[in-house]
Order: sequence, then C-alpha cells, then structure tokens
Amino acid sequence: MLKRCVDITLGGLLLILALPFLAVAVVLIKLDSRGPALFCQLRMGRGFKPFKLLKLRTMTHLAAGTAFTLGADPRITRVGQWLRRFKLDELPQLWNVLRGEMSLVGPRPVIPELAMEFRRRYKRLLSVRPGLTDPATLKYCRETEILELVADPLRYFKTVMTPDKLRISQKYLRHATVWSDLGILARTGIALLPSLRMPTESQEVPAEVRVPSSSE
Repeated sequence: MLKRCVDITLGGLLLILALPFLAVAVVLIKLDSRGPALFCQLRMGRGFKPFKLLKLRTMTHLAAGTAFTLGADPRITRVGQWLRRFKLDELPQLWNVLRGEMSLVGPRPVIPELAMEFRRRYKRLLSVRPGLTDPATLKYCRETEILELVADPLRYFKTVMTPDKLRISQKYLRHATVWSDLGILARTGIALLPSLRMPTESQEVPAEVRVPSSSE
C-alpha cells in the first residue's frame, strides 16, 4: 500500500513536471515525421496480464521490422534518436504508473513473446507491477550502444543480456523496500546525467558480458 501511495504521489508530480517537455517533444515529432506522437506497444504486466505501454514515437510510423530494437535501427527518426538518448520517450509511462499498470520501480515490462520464452523466471518477476526502472535498467542504461558493438545482437540479447537482467531483477525483488526504491530512482536520475555530454571516445563491450564465440 505504501509503495502504491509513493507511485501515485511521486508519479503524479513527475508527470506534471514533465508536461512542458512532453509538449515540446510532441511538436518536434509531428514536424519530423508523419504519424501519431504517441506509440503504444503491448507489454506483459502483473500476473501475466498484458497492457498497453505508452511511449513517445521514435520510429517511422508503421515501419516493418522486429519488436526488438537491437542497436542501430534505420527505423529510428532524427528526433527519435534525440528522445532515446535522453530517455524522454519513456516519460508517457508515468501515465501507466498512475493507472496502476506500472510502478516507478520494478522489473522492466517486456513484450509478451519474451515473457513467455522466459516464463519460468518471469513468473516471480510478474508477481509485482513492472516498473520504469530497476537495478537491471541501471546496469544496461547503455544497452543500445552495447548491442551495436556485438557481432550477433539478437543472440547476445537472448543469451547474455536478458538472463543477466532477470538475475538482477530477481535479486532486487528479494530485498526491495520503499527506501531502496527511492534510492534506485535517485541513481537513475544520476545515471542519465552523462547523457548530457557527447562521448569523447569509442565505447567497448564490457568483458564480463561479451558473447562467447561458437568455438568456446
């Protein structure tokens, strides 16, 4: 109950503060490409109940392709690249939080296909509301950049990144409190600050999460 009160109070405040940014983003999206400013995608929610997750549209409207964004994607628009870099495309999910479909902190919601593929491990994670951020989100805040540097992004995503995210999220649930959630929110805000600076050197895939070669 306390967690839900925090979600409503803090989520509502954040949404009010975000409204000016959302208004500017909507105008830029409409000027940059045809189609609606908002994008809805089916994600798996608490108790394996699907819901429509809201995002600012960052891709060409009705463009064909996979449900995953694995590194550089030609479907991403010019404005979409900017929105993704600063994570502004995620702001509409504050409405999902107020609706009770998400929490501010919790395992990130995934598409139904991925949840069913890893159903056994998601059974525990989806006993709670999915969230905007959690420790796994913090570790992989540069997910797109990492996927751009591996030879087989889909294999890396399925065999390395997703299992690691599940492990981290499961560990979070075992020790989660309202106070730890507030700490994760603060760390998320800090993690976004480096995005304000242009990278000065090429990024490398962390050695501990490199995809093993087929010969290993």
